[in-house]
Amino acid sequence: MSVLRIFSYLPNPRIAKATIAARLCGVSLEVRGAPVQELQDWLWDFDAHPLSVEERDALRHCVRTGRTGFTSALYKTDAFLAAHPFGAVPAAFDPSGQTGIFESNSILRAVARLGDGRVPLYGSDAYSASRIDGFLDASLLFARDTQLYVLALRAETVSAGLHAAAQQAFTSYLSGIERALASGAGFIAGGTLSLADICFAAELALFHNERVHHGQLHRAGLAPVLSDGVAAEHPLAWAHFGRLCAHEAFAPDIEPYLEAFGKH
Repeated sequence: MSVLRIFSYLPNPRIAKATIAARLCGVSLEVRGAPVQELQDWLWDFDAHPLSVEERDALRHCVRTGRTGFTSALYKTDAFLAAHPFGAVPAAFDPSGQTGIFESNSILRAVARLGDGRVPLYGSDAYSASRIDGFLDASLLFARDTQLYVLALRAETVSAGLHAAAQQAFTSYLSGIERALASGAGFIAGGTLSLADICFAAELALFHNERVHHGQLHRAGLAPVLSDGVAAEHPLAWAHFGRLCAHEAFAPDIEPYLEAFGKH
């Protein structure tokens, strides 16, 4: 029996944070979902599933305005919104379906706590755990601008302003990771693999969405953020990303995702 159920659009590198941690910790997860364009045909609930024609008619009271990234109304139950007040995915639940856990980094933390007796991905004491939290919080700034940028690229509405914000967020985040790895400890938050490394790999994988939009960027007179120069500018961070992608716990999620964008 799974100890955590996750509902999301798929594939989603931010869900990979949880599945990578689960492999490392031996935690059993259940993941439900479909490509983002299909979730308008799903019931958003602990028992998330594709809607039948009969259910659509019976559940008209559950229709809600779509959120960022969705262009149509969505079927969300009252129970879903009680567990997930912001109404977004990824959405995780405890086995009872009563407790909702939202935001990918919090879901990642939940998996680590559930498997803490096996692998200390969340640090060995309050200080190391708080240091890891710092890296996870820093990733949120990068993730916010990444999401706005990727959604604009998909909609072919990217602007110079969004591009500049993404460039700044990318450089700031990678520079911090570079400095952290310069200590020689081997991993981002210290001498062992942690949630900071998992989050870094997933967020950088997501940024690879840019690679299928080079033509759009060229037409707009903009240069790719994820350029060939990244490896030279951030050699430690880029090499660490490569090592993580090849790790047996990361590869099942990250490698297929990167394949769609011409690898890394």
